[in-house]
Amino acid sequence: MFETFSYVFLQQYWWTLIALLGGSLVFLLFVQGGQTLIHVLGKTGEERTMIINALGRKWEFTFTTLVTFGGAFFASFPLFYSTSFGGAYWVWMAILFAFIIQAVAYEYRKKPGNFLGQGTYEGFLLANGAIGTFLIGVAVSTFFTGSEFSVNKLNLTDPVNPVISRWEGPAHGLEAVLNWRNIALGLSLFFLARILGILYLTNSVNHPVITKRCHRQLWFNAVPFLVCFLVWLGALFTGPGFAVEPGTDRVFLQQHKYWNNLLEMPPVTILFFAGIIGVLFGTVQPLISFTTCGPKGIWFAGPGTILTVFALFLLAGFNQTAFYPSTFDLQSSLTIQNSSSSRYTLIIMSYASLLIPFVAAYIIWAWASINKRKITAEEMEEDTHVY
Repeated sequence: MFETFSYVFLQQYWWTLIALLGGSLVFLLFVQGGQTLIHVLGKTGEERTMIINALGRKWEFTFTTLVTFGGAFFASFPLFYSTSFGGAYWVWMAILFAFIIQAVAYEYRKKPGNFLGQGTYEGFLLANGAIGTFLIGVAVSTFFTGSEFSVNKLNLTDPVNPVISRWEGPAHGLEAVLNWRNIALGLSLFFLARILGILYLTNSVNHPVITKRCHRQLWFNAVPFLVCFLVWLGALFTGPGFAVEPGTDRVFLQQHKYWNNLLEMPPVTILFFAGIIGVLFGTVQPLISFTTCGPKGIWFAGPGTILTVFALFLLAGFNQTAFYPSTFDLQSSLTIQNSSSSRYTLIIMSYASLLIPFVAAYIIWAWASINKRKITAEEMEEDTHVY
């Protein structure tokens, strides 16, 4: 079946899947967002244990999606993987380290003989939530702001350093945190993850005191999220973007490129604004009537997050746009055409992608099974497996 499709279609197909995985990952970061609020929402050991267990039942979904996202990127667009992961390695190593300590924390927090103490592992969860969400936001923002790298296939003839792509800055990715636009999206993702975490906990934990604190914290996180995200969007749509000239594949800066992409791709426009509305409704409505709508807010904000991020990835890669631009050398910028795997590889991978609906169905079933009833204090005392 996939053999009949063109190479361009296969490249766009896989970019669409990458975009969907990216949106799903950002939604699942509610686990990380909730982890940054453990000591804010839980004032006693019992309350913190309830919060951690509500989040702990979902942390593997986030970790698995992150690994799948990276693996799919590596297989479908290997030049991006080698350029970003091989060049900006300090940022990616920091993100990886943040997720490793999360796994350690959930595994050992309640282990007998825990000589570090529960507080240490709760600190690991806080670090994972803060560092992981912020740096992922910074990394995604570089899809629109650019990075310091060069690409030259003649480098393969260099006996000392035979690599196609090279990072030209000494900070190897850490320079991204000095760009105010990247910081704005990093903070946006940090506060969005906290909002999603709050909405998830009100849906999963049966504890009136925690629910009341969630209401208060929703206010404190909704305002900075909106400010940071609107600042980032304003800069994105009013500033220049990295366009690709048809026919020559020359990359050049075009004013209002991403705004033009939004207008020239109506389906993406619909997805983007539907996602924005979902996030806003899921966040604002509980603030107005938290007791009746709070538990349901996650079911609006969650899908809204997926749609918004999905649309942003499409804006970055479609419509003659360089999805990973180089600020060192514009012509080294990566597009879905010049950075993808071979047609044969994409065909084989596309057949494997037919399993995605079955995997998604299993995840939905597992999610529903885990969330059949809200977590209570009594359950924490009776359950033999507590994080």
